[in-house]
Amino acid sequence: MGSKIPRTARLAVIVTMTAALGLAAACGGGAATEPAKNQASGDPASPVTVKFWSWVPNIQKAVDAFNASHPGIKVDLETITAGPDGGYAKMLAGVKAGNAPDVAQVGYDSLPSFLVNGALEDITQYAGDKASTFVDWQWQTGVFGGKVYAIPQASGPMGLYYRKDLFDKWGIEAPKTWDDFAAAAATIRKKDKDAYISTFAANQAPWLISLAQQAGQGWFSTENDAWKVTIDNPDTRRVAEYWQKMLDGKLVKTEADMSNAWYRDLQTGSIVGWIGGSWGDAIIRGNAPKTSGKWAVAPIPQWPGVDKFTSASWAGGSSSAVLKGTKHAAEATTFAVWLNSAPESVNILLSAGYGWPSIKDTSQIANLQKDDTVFPFYGGQNIWDVFKEADAAVDSDWRWPPVSDALYASITDNAKAAVQGEGTLVDAFAKTQQAMVEQLKAKGLNVTTGG
Repeated sequence: MGSKIPRTARLAVIVTMTAALGLAAACGGGAATEPAKNQASGDPASPVTVKFWSWVPNIQKAVDAFNASHPGIKVDLETITAGPDGGYAKMLAGVKAGNAPDVAQVGYDSLPSFLVNGALEDITQYAGDKASTFVDWQWQTGVFGGKVYAIPQASGPMGLYYRKDLFDKWGIEAPKTWDDFAAAAATIRKKDKDAYISTFAANQAPWLISLAQQAGQGWFSTENDAWKVTIDNPDTRRVAEYWQKMLDGKLVKTEADMSNAWYRDLQTGSIVGWIGGSWGDAIIRGNAPKTSGKWAVAPIPQWPGVDKFTSASWAGGSSSAVLKGTKHAAEATTFAVWLNSAPESVNILLSAGYGWPSIKDTSQIANLQKDDTVFPFYGGQNIWDVFKEADAAVDSDWRWPPVSDALYASITDNAKAAVQGEGTLVDAFAKTQQAMVEQLKAKGLNVTTGG
């Protein structure tokens, strides 16, 4: 027992410093100010190999473009499963074993956990002057205590994908409010007994969290030397009560999204809408190709009493993080910055469905203005206009805890139980709050609660 106390104490210090210094500034503080050194270009005669892990479809095209324009650096891509589905565990194991990739795709929501686990490399000297290139709130997700650990890749601002052809047939306008959404759901059930406006995706913790984020009050914050957990708050309870009514009224289906059954329902018109991230356009295009031209995108419905348009981002987004132990931090940073800011690369990734770009200046991103693959599928609509507005309306004060994996597991388990009749969704969020208090305390942290 005696040997565990020092480790626990050290972890408590690390996490508390992360909370007080890093996360307090993660979405709203100043950028790192240390000037960056010139990024590495490598020696074409003896190129440096940079290992890169990602789950973005078709990202190899961007890697190939980088390699062609940077002969002194050779990036080797390994495609992995999405982070929460096993990729993160593989990364952390690699850091521990000393054979991790140099750069890896890590969600904004998981960067605090990676930092606490000692898995991120400080790249301030190579990237500290790049802040102005990127959207402020996205850049800050990789900054802790004034130091840079990751380059933002893309966010996932939320919107409503819907079958415009069927909405028009049934005389339904794209819902502007959540009350409109519920009314549309009821109309759809009357018009077609086999159709639903959407599914309630209890399998998707990031989706559930984004709904709460859009509603208002945050879930985590820091006060002095303590984490404050406020999951069970009035705004989140309003979300839970709303969706509980939708479930009780059988106005939404209860199958898992991004499942074979869900893909089939998209194709047949049994599911005619989806509240999803900007990268979701590729999900629908790829799995319901015969519905091309029938879809449209609208802003996420709004809650009453909100002064300005408010959105959220599915799990925040993703970064290109430089992992601890790399011997090529400069070259890894050069690649990470180019991948996520060079117009050539961003154009490739946008069509691949990676999300909304993290760069401020999108004037050279041709696919945002004209995309012969995306726009025709959505009836000629420039869907990026919707997501541009949504990204600008994301709550920049939202905090992620250093226990995001436990958060995801808890909210998913509790939501699934509620769908099966074991308590309500209000109970599910309350149980998740208690679980997070216990998780943070188990790490030796001071914790307070509120609502």
